[in-house]
Amino acid sequence: MTTKPMNTSFEVNRVATDAPWRWLAAGWRDMWAAPVQSLGYGVCVVGGGMIIVTALWRLNLSSLIPVALGIFAIVGPLLALCLYELSRRLEAGEPPALLPVKFAGPRSPIQVAYIGFFLLFAALVWLRVAIMLYALFSSANYVPAAEFASFVVSTPAGISMLAIGTAVGGGIAFAIYTFTVISIPMLMHERTDAFTAIAACINAIRTSPGAMMLWAWLIAVLTAAGVATFFLGLAVIFPLLGHATWHAYRDLRPTV
Repeated sequence: MTTKPMNTSFEVNRVATDAPWRWLAAGWRDMWAAPVQSLGYGVCVVGGGMIIVTALWRLNLSSLIPVALGIFAIVGPLLALCLYELSRRLEAGEPPALLPVKFAGPRSPIQVAYIGFFLLFAALVWLRVAIMLYALFSSANYVPAAEFASFVVSTPAGISMLAIGTAVGGGIAFAIYTFTVISIPMLMHERTDAFTAIAACINAIRTSPGAMMLWAWLIAVLTAAGVATFFLGLAVIFPLLGHATWHAYRDLRPTV
């Protein structure tokens, strides 16, 4: 049996600036084509996040809640792996299911794992930076959970910490976006390697900057909206973005 050769091309299609709206529309259709799987997965992921946030609050570690939210945003592309698979099955006319995730080749799970290690490393970097900022602006004094929100929004040190932390976190998030915007679905669907997939992401941003900046903005705004609804909205927004990311990959990559 002939084995399909490894694809090392990082070429991408140039897409129109308004393409992200089409990706969201396609993701919305996928979500309602398999609502039990999509929304059920969203509820499970968000439920796990809420358990972590509640535990941090009860342990008087509320200062780590923003850090936990940042880590969720960083590892989100990996958590959406099953949603990419569901969209792939719907596109192929297969019965909708989240598992098992099918890969294009035997080495693909290993390549996805490389991306996963990179995301976990980025999460650890963000955790370390956040702790350093907290220690710096709180003068290494512990702020009780009940007073943390007041400290952040009503004191010069808290406002400075919030501004710098948001800027640093945003920079880390954009770096993650640059490397992962289509890399994981690409590794699932093509016999390729992690470096080629990352190069394709970078090339997509270089080739279609308007569309990719709009897509980054939509991800940030929709995620923030989900958090603002006490995470309830994320049960819908997370699967929507996961499905839309699959369609972003299919639009950006030449036909495979």
